[in-house]
Amino acid sequence: MWAILALSLAGAILLVEVARRMLARAGNKWSLPRHLVEHCTWAGFATAVVIVVNLVFNPGQFGTTPRDLSRDAAIDHGLGLVTIACVTWLIVGAAYAVTDVILDHLVLVEGEQNRRARRIMTQIALVRRVATAVIVVVALGAMLFSFPQVRALGAGLLASAGIAGAIVGIAAQSTIGNMLAGLQLAFSDALRLDDVVVVNNEWGRIEELTLTYVVLRLWDERRLVLPVSYFTQNPFENWTRHGSRVLAVVYLRMDWSVPVDALREELHRYIQENPLWDQKDWTMQVTDVLPNGLVEVRALMSAADSASAWDLKCDVREHLVGYVRKNHPDALPRFRVDLPTGPVTDTAAWAGDSPAPRPEA
Repeated sequence: MWAILALSLAGAILLVEVARRMLARAGNKWSLPRHLVEHCTWAGFATAVVIVVNLVFNPGQFGTTPRDLSRDAAIDHGLGLVTIACVTWLIVGAAYAVTDVILDHLVLVEGEQNRRARRIMTQIALVRRVATAVIVVVALGAMLFSFPQVRALGAGLLASAGIAGAIVGIAAQSTIGNMLAGLQLAFSDALRLDDVVVVNNEWGRIEELTLTYVVLRLWDERRLVLPVSYFTQNPFENWTRHGSRVLAVVYLRMDWSVPVDALREELHRYIQENPLWDQKDWTMQVTDVLPNGLVEVRALMSAADSASAWDLKCDVREHLVGYVRKNHPDALPRFRVDLPTGPVTDTAAWAGDSPAPRPEA
């Protein structure tokens, strides 16, 4: 029996290894075999070994005494549980491999179709997590119902399912709410992977979106982790909701003598040479006269995405500051004060201070 088991195990492992090598070779041309090797190799070995042991092992072949039969029944039951676990592992790995093929194609989508591709990526990522959870729960249920004691309690459990469900629902209210919020975000297209958002004055991209939490990768490589329910209960900015194009705005506060026309021509000349400008929109306007006596000039340019818009704003601001300082120094910010035109005999009194007492002789 042991010789047969050893030969069977060697044959099963060899067969799985041959299949793995064939899939790895095919993975050089197609993505599905490559992902199957990545996700299913160890699950395949484990499943093959357990199936072979199940086929070779027969209860009662080591003895027919009650003790031997009880031991063989326990071994057979344990093998059944391990088989369910390994097959579940293999199914989940295969599901991830198939969905990874779709995600690989969606990652390559650029341009106007990128927004739709990111929406589908978000939905696939959440759906496969839900599917994995369902598969695992079904497998655990099958493993539990393989125990006679659990099967005997089945009727009682079903009878009290309503009360138990209500108790679990109340206890896990926040968790269930987060899961429903995650599905709502994914299928309402309100939030997608790689979206640029502003949350609590923090700018970043959606790095991970699960059923319970959202990971926001901030501009300085920090990670902000928020519950999914936050995005359904609080306002947030989504800069890539319908597209990635963003307007960059630069404000300059300058003196009234600023030559707006010359500054506008210099802005146009500079952004035409800057690769961050998407060659679409630009303007320069005097938008306000501030209470402190300065003029507010606004330069507006369009960019392909928020990262390019930020760099473009910094470049334009730096260039215009240098241009004004070099060519129009009179336009630099200055604050004017009107002084009295008549003679002032007592400057201390004019300043609002009482004169200092003179020392007596």
